[in-house]
Amino acid sequence: MDIRPIPPSGRNLGGRDYFVLWAGVAISLAEIWAGGFLAPLGFWAGLTAILLGHAIGNTLMALAGVIGSEHGIMAMVAVRASFGIRGSAFAAALNIVQLIGWAAIMLIIGGRAGAMLGKSFGGWLASDAFWILAIGGGTLGWALGTGSRLWRILQGVSVAAMGIVLVLMTAVAFGKLAARPAAAPPPGGLGFMAGLDLVIAMPVSWMPLVADYARFARRTGAAFWNTWWGYFLVSSWMYLLGLQVTRLTGASDPGGVILETLGTIGLAGPALFLVVLSTITSDFPDVYSATCSALNISQRLSGRTVMGFAGLLSIAVALVFPLEQYENFLLFIGAMFTPLFGVVLTDYFLVRRRRLDLEGLYRADGPYAYRRGWNPAAVIAWAVGFAVYETIVLWRLPVGGTLPAFFAAALLYQGTSIYISSRTDSGAVRNS
Repeated sequence: MDIRPIPPSGRNLGGRDYFVLWAGVAISLAEIWAGGFLAPLGFWAGLTAILLGHAIGNTLMALAGVIGSEHGIMAMVAVRASFGIRGSAFAAALNIVQLIGWAAIMLIIGGRAGAMLGKSFGGWLASDAFWILAIGGGTLGWALGTGSRLWRILQGVSVAAMGIVLVLMTAVAFGKLAARPAAAPPPGGLGFMAGLDLVIAMPVSWMPLVADYARFARRTGAAFWNTWWGYFLVSSWMYLLGLQVTRLTGASDPGGVILETLGTIGLAGPALFLVVLSTITSDFPDVYSATCSALNISQRLSGRTVMGFAGLLSIAVALVFPLEQYENFLLFIGAMFTPLFGVVLTDYFLVRRRRLDLEGLYRADGPYAYRRGWNPAAVIAWAVGFAVYETIVLWRLPVGGTLPAFFAAALLYQGTSIYISSRTDSGAVRNS
């Protein structure tokens, strides 16, 4: 694995590849679980939050991928242009933390679901730990094969097969479960904007790694739109399943309810197939991109060694991580990466007008060295956006933290860039 730009001749992924990739990422029990958090909003308000939140979050996510597809660079290398060489290393360290956390959460949910479906067999098939280890091993193998011809075939076949199982899950959620007497409605207290934040946080969590895959694109437009639609359609579907099941049953684990119901009607096999493959296809990007982020910090590392370590670490964390902190983890991601990419996207699209000095991205003394490797303007704008997000969450303000944090960081950075540019231009005029 190399962090240098991929030349046009080496970019081999088309639009269908990106649709399948991001649809596979979105087929996840974790997304069904997250959709359950929206149940206090009710069905129609929850559905509105799902569609609007995904439209906003997917647009930000796909725009982050444009930097990779236009220049063939990894996500954290792209951050160097706005934050500096060392600043991007700091962002990469944060990204590794969130990616290992995500990988562990996926494994926990997959492990619990596998153990539930294996309960009737007993023994190790009823053990969370067994399924965490088995799915974690499969995830690592999938990550190691990323981008190969065999991987592309397996990804496409797996997503198509999982789509069939999703139809069965939807029939359970909107048919069999809906026919039962309704349980007590989930307690209220969740405002619409807070629910919107929980939806936006999911696609936003992919912003720090989408360019790791977009860099293989033959065409930017195909990568952008197929990333957008692949994730939008399937992730919205997952959230809707979680919303519906929790609204009907009051269950804290809506995915588990659907899988258990499938088991009772003789479909435990397809349900287990979904658990294993959906966890792998949604989890492998975390392991792969944690490796990309580590290489951005130090190019002396071996990509395969780091990937192996990241995969094993995610398994270890999954064995001890308290899943009850999942909602807080989503909010943490929003607080950290929404303002960070508010700066990155503003810098690339508005300040630099989509132009980068590619060689300069890899030189410690190049144009992105700034002050000892840090761009103070970017760091300050990010810190302000982070503070805005945390203030809104802590004070429980009814506006949601994601969009205010994003625009606070973006506008401050844009204003600072305009001010610095005007000072530079006036100084050049005086010296001429």
